[in-house]
Amino acid sequence: MAPKGKAGTKGKKQIFEENRETLRFYLRIILGASAVYAVVNLVIFHPAASAWTWLAFLFSCLVYGTSYRSMTSMAKPSFSDDGSLADGGIDLNMEQGMADQLLSPPQPFLPPVLCIPAVCRVSLPRGLGGAVTLLSLVKEHTPVIPARHLKDVILLTAMVQVLSCFSLYVWYFWLLAPGRALYLLWVNILGPWLTAEASPAAQEPSEKKQRRQERRQMKRF
Repeated sequence: MAPKGKAGTKGKKQIFEENRETLRFYLRIILGASAVYAVVNLVIFHPAASAWTWLAFLFSCLVYGTSYRSMTSMAKPSFSDDGSLADGGIDLNMEQGMADQLLSPPQPFLPPVLCIPAVCRVSLPRGLGGAVTLLSLVKEHTPVIPARHLKDVILLTAMVQVLSCFSLYVWYFWLLAPGRALYLLWVNILGPWLTAEASPAAQEPSEKKQRRQERRQMKRF
C-alpha cells in the first residue's frame, strides 16, 4: 500500500489512490482465504464435508460481501462534468484498528479488538423523564460504521476461515466481533443512558436534606 499521510493533510487524490489500493488489498485477502477454505474442505476433503462446512462457507461469504460492499460505498469517488476528481470518498485508512497494526510500522501493542456497530461516547442530557426513548438516542448518536471496523471484521473472518480448515470449532473465535459490539453498546449507549435516568433521582434526596439543614441554621439565628 502507498504510505499514509498525516491525519488531516491528505488531498482528495491521495485519498482516492489509497482507497483503491486498500480495496485491492482486502479483495485479495477475501479471495485468498475463500480459495484456501474451498480447496481444502470442499475439494480435497469433500467426502467429509458436512452441512456445517457449507454453512460456514456461506456465512463467511455473507460477511465478506457485506463488509466489502460497505467499504466500496464509503470510498466511492465523485467526478465533475469535465471528468476531474471532485471528491475522493471517505478515507478508509483509519487508525487504531487491527488492520492498521498489520499494515503500518510497528507500534506499542494494542489488543486487536473488533466491533461491528459503531457507537460513539455521548454526553446524554439529564432528567430525560422518559420523554426520549433509548431507540431515538441510538439513532441520533450512532454514526456510520468506521472503515477500520469493517477491515477488522474481514481480517478476523479470513483468519478464522483459514484456521477452520483444521477444525470448525475455530469459528467460536468469531464471537469476539459481536461480543465487542455488545460491550461498546453498553459502555457508550446503555450505560450513559441508565446513568442519566438515575442521576436526578439520586440528587433529589440530597437537595431536600440540604434545604432542611439550611432551615435549621436559620432557626438557630
